[in-house]
Amino acid sequence: MSTVEAPAKARAQIKERTLRKDNWRIYPLSMVVIFTVWVVYATVRAFWGAAFYVPEYHYLTPFYSPCVNEICGDAAEFGTFLPAGTKGWIPFAAVSLPFLLLFRLTCYYYRKAYYRSYWASPPACAVQEPHKKYTGERRFPLIGQNLHRYFWLAAVLISLINTYDAIRAFRGADGGFGIGLGTVILVVNVILLWAYTLSCHSCRHVVGGRLKNFSKHPFRYWMWGRISKLNERHGAYALITLGSLVVADLYVALVASDTISDLRIFN
Repeated sequence: MSTVEAPAKARAQIKERTLRKDNWRIYPLSMVVIFTVWVVYATVRAFWGAAFYVPEYHYLTPFYSPCVNEICGDAAEFGTFLPAGTKGWIPFAAVSLPFLLLFRLTCYYYRKAYYRSYWASPPACAVQEPHKKYTGERRFPLIGQNLHRYFWLAAVLISLINTYDAIRAFRGADGGFGIGLGTVILVVNVILLWAYTLSCHSCRHVVGGRLKNFSKHPFRYWMWGRISKLNERHGAYALITLGSLVVADLYVALVASDTISDLRIFN
């Protein structure tokens, strides 16, 4: 008795690049503009070597924290190891900036954003990408994306330093307690940085990802639930903190250069 084989089903061939009717190009194009402008600004400021600290109120821009150059002066809270001659070709915050850059570069949200915007891989959901091959993140250099969890640990440490800087900014003109607009900006910035850091997927996994039985670990389960809520807005925090960093740096730069005076709220 002979059997009849069902005809093979070929994959549907669609000539159009996408059947989407919405303006899907807005996201990748806007990301190109935002990321490019931010990288240019941050690079210039990181190597500027001036207008980064207001000693009167202990305002230190997060782009220079911790400041480890010999000419950091009172801003060098954790010591110095870079000679003064490195100004202009090595950032003053040489300890933190590489780790912060790698933390954001390997972040799940940023990977999605710059894969779509700069590489068009793919440019949007349900849109054909121009690349003929897909190798994933199994080869150099993209295999380095798997180090994200370790860069997260460094980001936690640097966020603690930023928190210390924000606390130090509660200083008045007479050396006592005081609050200025710069204080508020630095505190808001560090809160947003913590929101971004703690909403990270790696943080969520560290807190509760390896648990097999939540009922035996009620506190970790509670923490996992709170971080999971933050994680839902991880992409938003990733973009918001780009803006808060620029605002904090720009305000400190304007005050440090005597372009504007700090608006004092108390003392």
